[in-house]
Amino acid sequence: MSRTVLSRPVIRAGKSLPRLALATLLVSTLAVGPIAAGDGAPTPAAVVGTSGTTATGSPASAPATSDPASQATGLSTEQPRTRSTTVTRQPKPPRSRCGGGLALGTVATCAAIVDQAQDVWTVTTTAADDLLLVQLGRGTGRDSVGGRVTDATGRELCRLGVDANRCRVGAAGTYRITLQLPYSTGRGDYTIAAESTHTPSSCGQLPADLFDFGSPGSTVTLPAGAAARCHLFDQPAGALLRFADPGGPRDIRGLILDGRHLTLCELSYGGGDCRLDRPGPYRLLSWEQYGKEGTHLVKARRLSDPAGCQSLPLAPYGDPGSAVNSGATPAGEATCHTFGTDAARPLLVRAVSLDATSFDWQVLDATGAQVCAREGVPVCTVPAAGRYTLLVSGPLYADRTHRYEVALNPLDRADGCAPTTGYAPWDQPALQVSQVARVQTNCQPFTGRAGERVIVSGERWTQDTGGNRICTEPTDQVGCVLPADGDYRVISYREWSGNTVETYPLGIRRISDPMGCPTVRPGRYGAAPVGAPAPVACRILDVPAAGVYRVTALRGDNVTTFARVLDAAGRTVCAQVRCPLPAGRHTLLASVDATSTTEFAVSLLPLRPAGCTPVSDAGWADAPHRGRIDTSGQIDCVVLPTPSGASIATLLPVDAALNVDIVDADGESECSLWWYTWHGCTLDGPAPHSALLTGHSWVAQLSYTVGFARTDAPVCPPLPRDTTDTTVTAGPDRLAACFTVPPDQTAARQTFTWARTAGTGRARLTVFGGTGRSTCGTDRAAQGTVTCTLPPGPVTVLLDTDGNTATYRVGQRNAGTS
Repeated sequence: MSRTVLSRPVIRAGKSLPRLALATLLVSTLAVGPIAAGDGAPTPAAVVGTSGTTATGSPASAPATSDPASQATGLSTEQPRTRSTTVTRQPKPPRSRCGGGLALGTVATCAAIVDQAQDVWTVTTTAADDLLLVQLGRGTGRDSVGGRVTDATGRELCRLGVDANRCRVGAAGTYRITLQLPYSTGRGDYTIAAESTHTPSSCGQLPADLFDFGSPGSTVTLPAGAAARCHLFDQPAGALLRFADPGGPRDIRGLILDGRHLTLCELSYGGGDCRLDRPGPYRLLSWEQYGKEGTHLVKARRLSDPAGCQSLPLAPYGDPGSAVNSGATPAGEATCHTFGTDAARPLLVRAVSLDATSFDWQVLDATGAQVCAREGVPVCTVPAAGRYTLLVSGPLYADRTHRYEVALNPLDRADGCAPTTGYAPWDQPALQVSQVARVQTNCQPFTGRAGERVIVSGERWTQDTGGNRICTEPTDQVGCVLPADGDYRVISYREWSGNTVETYPLGIRRISDPMGCPTVRPGRYGAAPVGAPAPVACRILDVPAAGVYRVTALRGDNVTTFARVLDAAGRTVCAQVRCPLPAGRHTLLASVDATSTTEFAVSLLPLRPAGCTPVSDAGWADAPHRGRIDTSGQIDCVVLPTPSGASIATLLPVDAALNVDIVDADGESECSLWWYTWHGCTLDGPAPHSALLTGHSWVAQLSYTVGFARTDAPVCPPLPRDTTDTTVTAGPDRLAACFTVPPDQTAARQTFTWARTAGTGRARLTVFGGTGRSTCGTDRAAQGTVTCTLPPGPVTVLLDTDGNTATYRVGQRNAGTS
């Protein structure tokens, strides 16, 4: 900051200075004092005097005077000379309120840091290449500090931000930590702490049994703002340790160092696995990432050669007896079971929750390395003889301890297997297997031949005598093909309530050249299926001639059951309904459950209908067709006179439980027309066309009424326009009324109305274009109005009713006419 001041006037030699002039000069001279002094002294607005100078100190422009009073004072009338000088104020250095020596392991608090102040702390380490952990607390002020670490030469080693920091330094000695606010103005406060990883201020010894399963762990308290706590521990070199996440709101981090103070592992959120692959002694340094005060738990388990585990003997098939372990795993932790094996082998891990909770398990070798984990079929193959650990992990987010039972079954052994059996015929009951324990596994041997296709049921699979599962790859075929002649085993189990002895069915059935399947031969349309319903999952289809057949399996309530047709080798040929079959015997399989006892019948018909009853396609003029379905699986058929390319609609009473499927001359499907399908069906395939009639699901018997109406330019009477309504009568023998509207009697938009004038029931009005497809329509009601945008050419209006006796009035008008 600079200011311009007036210098002292020059006094000529030989002249005396009167008292009044001296006083005036002193006023001018003293005005310079506060400015020179600085420190915020106010600056005068102007210098006041009688010397004839202005506020800037330049000569006055007043005229000369010969005032005798002036001469009497003895002053010269010549104006004194002045010179101008610039004075620069030095900025006031910012004042630091905090700083000094920072002892390792202590927390220093700074109550205020203001504007551009720089606080300098020094920290001393006695080890070279030390890694310092520095915690810079956020404080309570509005601004947070940051800083840098420098060595004795001023070289910057690292930058510091709020919360936890790490800084690698060089030689042993003292280092400077300089802290300041991020902006030139502001105010904040902070805490700072530092700890050495090489020569920590203190390092407590963790308990020797901390790494045993079942250990409660060790409690660690961290003061607010602390850099870290150090813990020494002893474990064998090469050990694999698993540190548990301490949980809670705090963000605990950690470092594990070897005997040379080098980092072995970092623990995120206080947990994780660490392999001690370099020599100790070992240190664990833990801290709270944001410097929060609190207590946390250091809990770890040694996974290699673990201590504190239950010993788990291998179990036989059937009742496992004492070869069962029970466990209780706290949330987020694990329990262990050790077992031995004298050879490499596949093991079935039967681990069952007692709390209906999902959980995981792992099998580890003696080094703690994972051999396998729970996924899919719970089989784990151990690669060699030795000791292993089964590690059971509790659910991560449960709020209580998880209870379970576990057993291990060697799949290559036959201990406890049931006596060897053969295939059970399909019409014979399945085997019954007893269950007396939650983790019980059962073994049922059988003898088979190469190429045979077999199915078994439920929670089970097929394996050879070495315990190797067969038929594990997904395929579009059903069943399992045996790879060789010999003995096989079916391994099975099920959930058990744990109260009483329970049994479950086990089926081992052959689907290649099966035994015990009832025989079915082709039937005819309009009749019940050939062969009575039976509670057997298979049928032998005895087909006399090659062709395409309609194959359907239905329960007694007329509900369709999915079925597939197999050849003599058990391979799938087709699935219902359309099935090309060569002449010969084929197997229909209605369930892949070898224990199924669902009763069903099979409808086996040529795809091309034959023996169908002729009906009219002018159902608005002719009486409808009536018939009756007497049993599940019966398919009636009627043949239509309608040519290919035409369109047709079905006429059904509203409560008819009848399916109507239109097929062409070859039996290929054209469309399905039910009572709620009013838009019509275009017949694209070759004529003659037939309608196949079946009952709805859960309707095995019914009497039905059905009619058909051609919708592409049928020969219907005209519908008068504007002034005249037409009256029609409907009933059980006349399900619909049909009208033609010539193109010269329609507008682009036409309104159609209908209303019931007598009787009961409801009707629906539909307008069809010249191609027979619907243009517009309504739902069934006692009366209604619909306005349509009409296509070019004549249109057909069809009023189909619900079969009740009633009289209706039908009319039309231009949509612009009131």
